[in-house]
Amino acid sequence: MTPNQPISSVSPSKRVWLRFKQNRRGYYSLIIFSILFVISLLAEAISNDRPLMVRYNGQTMFPIVTDYSEKVFGGDFDTPADFLDPFIRDQFQKDGNWAIYPINRYRFDTLNYFATSPNPAPPTAENWLGTDDRGRDVFARLLYGFRVSVLFGMALTITGVILGLVTGAIQGYFAGKTDLLFQRFMEIWGSMPELYLLIIFASIFQPSLGLLLVLLSLFGWMGLSDYVRADFLRNRNLEYVQAARALGLSNRQIIWRHVLPNSMTPVITFLPFRMSAAILALTSLDFLGLGVPPSTPSLGELLAQGKNNLDAWWIALSTFLVLTMTLLLLTNIGDALRNAMDVRRKA
Repeated sequence: MTPNQPISSVSPSKRVWLRFKQNRRGYYSLIIFSILFVISLLAEAISNDRPLMVRYNGQTMFPIVTDYSEKVFGGDFDTPADFLDPFIRDQFQKDGNWAIYPINRYRFDTLNYFATSPNPAPPTAENWLGTDDRGRDVFARLLYGFRVSVLFGMALTITGVILGLVTGAIQGYFAGKTDLLFQRFMEIWGSMPELYLLIIFASIFQPSLGLLLVLLSLFGWMGLSDYVRADFLRNRNLEYVQAARALGLSNRQIIWRHVLPNSMTPVITFLPFRMSAAILALTSLDFLGLGVPPSTPSLGELLAQGKNNLDAWWIALSTFLVLTMTLLLLTNIGDALRNAMDVRRKA
């Protein structure tokens, strides 16, 4: 858009984007968060205990995608090769052999049996952020744990948005007895002790991300549903809806084509805050031991380790900084998005 072009000549979505970009804090928070998320998606290529590619005895191999026996590299056992083993490392130092390693040579579940310091070990050149009480690299667990938290937050946000949209649209559009019955159901459903249910199910079933996603999704839709209901109640009596009814459009067509697009403001502004709440919920449950299995990298599990090992300050401090930064970036994005969607503001 040229400097002299009036704002009214651009599309509504373009106008929202221009207002969003004017909020520098939110705009740069979105860029930083996107970069960090893309980096976490490439975690296997950044932090791994296997080389990306090796050249051994004239053969090119890719251990990052294929398992190789120790015998392939001159070992004695038919077990998967441990590339942290000094013997295996020495093999790649011979003439004609080489290996390309990731930036960090540890995976989130790697146990370095050849470490020279007792665990938990402080930060070194080998382990940038130290190790936890089991000898696992803290940087690797933070990187993988950040990815798990963000993906879980996205999944929980999507399910909450779908359920909130459907229930809120039905209540607001049909109103009357339908709205009354839904409101009474939500009052009863919302009064159920969510934490107690999580404790009960965690004691009955094997903890997993899927189970946690289902349980939290059962309660995470009600907040958005109220906002969507309020917008539908307001929009259902406007002239364009009455005109659509007069033209003979079905209720489904009116909701999907007309009312829903004009009721998306609370949905869009809800997304970053819902994601931050989902990440915080997962971290809290993992901290209490009610979340993901112990083998899964988790920010909450690292915080629990930091609490149990106060002398190992690097565990709690690094995890706290990652969690705080993530929630702060999402909050900044949400604030900027809320201001951009406010039609009373001018770009």
